[in-house]
Amino acid sequence: MAAAARSGAAALPVRPGEKPWTEGELEKLRKQLSEEVSGLRAEIDQAESQIAERLGDAVGDAGDDPADAGAKTYQREHELALTQNARELLEQSEQALARIAAGTVGSCASCGQPIGKARLQAFPRATLCVACKQREERR
Repeated sequence: MAAAARSGAAALPVRPGEKPWTEGELEKLRKQLSEEVSGLRAEIDQAESQIAERLGDAVGDAGDDPADAGAKTYQREHELALTQNARELLEQSEQALARIAAGTVGSCASCGQPIGKARLQAFPRATLCVACKQREERR
């Protein structure tokens, strides 16, 4: 049984004035992240197979003029960047699921204060409270 289930959702940190987490809210967050993880894995698998197909067509691209070659290179780099972004989102989502399982979701990784239920419900991968995130973005 997960630590969050043992200690209860109500034991998770919340900001002053917020109601404690309920098991239903925590389960909804867990389900949302699990669905994102599944979708991202499928997206990454599909993108990687498409990239591999295009890389395998290098012989067919041998007679392309420079404009075609440039366009194909741009497209390939764009697909690689999107796939890398999906990998990063997947890692963040998996880490958020691990924090839920460990019962540590909701605490700011920088200052240790509660992140806030509304922030986590809107952005379940959040690891920083609003104040720390703003400070990070100013740097």
